[in-house]
Amino acid sequence: MLRTRVCGVLGIEVPIVQGPLGGPWQQSMRLAAAVSDAGALGSVPTTLRTPAQVRDDVRRLRELTDRPFALNMTRRPFDPEVFDAVIAESPPVFSFALGEPDDLVTRVHDAGAVFLQQVTTVEQAVRAAEAGVDVISAQGTEAGGFCGDVSTMALVPQVVDAVRPLPVLASGGVADGRGIAAALALGAQGVNIGTRFLASAECGVSDDWKAAILSAASQDAVKVAFVEHILPPPTEGGYMTVPRSLRTPFVEEGNAGPEAAAAQAEALRSKMMTSMRDGTAHELIPLTGQTAGLVRDIVPAAELVHRLITEAETTLRALAGLAPAKNGAGEPPG
Repeated sequence: MLRTRVCGVLGIEVPIVQGPLGGPWQQSMRLAAAVSDAGALGSVPTTLRTPAQVRDDVRRLRELTDRPFALNMTRRPFDPEVFDAVIAESPPVFSFALGEPDDLVTRVHDAGAVFLQQVTTVEQAVRAAEAGVDVISAQGTEAGGFCGDVSTMALVPQVVDAVRPLPVLASGGVADGRGIAAALALGAQGVNIGTRFLASAECGVSDDWKAAILSAASQDAVKVAFVEHILPPPTEGGYMTVPRSLRTPFVEEGNAGPEAAAAQAEALRSKMMTSMRDGTAHELIPLTGQTAGLVRDIVPAAELVHRLITEAETTLRALAGLAPAKNGAGEPPG
């Protein structure tokens, strides 16, 4: 099995982290458990959850698996009471996105958890390293959900150089083993994958959302330029980022007429928040990355993890065969 240094840090067997998807009520604990049982790291979002719901989610997850998992929070929004509940559950890994880690790192470490920080710029990565995080996920603009402006190919090696020897995951643009091999070539220790796991059997998102991913081309995953008018702003210390979603009439109309969206901001925000709570947000903004163009089927998560690793190992062996042969003196011929 393909194993890198980050596997030891996260307590996993293969260098794959499943990104938190949708809300916990959509993703389902079954997905995170299946990913973790397959030797990777399953993740659970806490967005819009109450402390009691977080405790129930973790209880259910621990009934399904005894392997390491991550609980995820963001600064869009950030709820201190939910953070308290997360810390009280002592998750093996705490993952954080869309904002500065600041003093959260100490509390996470005191709880015995590993701190995994997502960043979208080199500067964010440097600050996270200085704050004492354990692993950094460098997220390129190809990713679904809230993402930055720099591509994974350009961002990852810069982050690797800036925070060495801290382990770095590549996030965004990875949906098969070739992407994992490419990430390792860029200096990453592993990958964080979201969109590909949306199209897994255990993921609880709508079948319509999964079908849309299967039929989408990469160019169908677009930035939601009018997001400031439909979602609450980041809380203190949060990053200003724009999400990527599959095209829908709602997205197309808002992107085409940001002035109209601004004028209707209150109504649109109410509509969006209601849809997030009732599980129909995918009808408005199905957050999905450009790797939708690489997704061809819906498979069980364990099969997907195995496939990703097998493809990565095959790709790496093929690349090793391209290396110039060495002569008896240990030097390339010629």
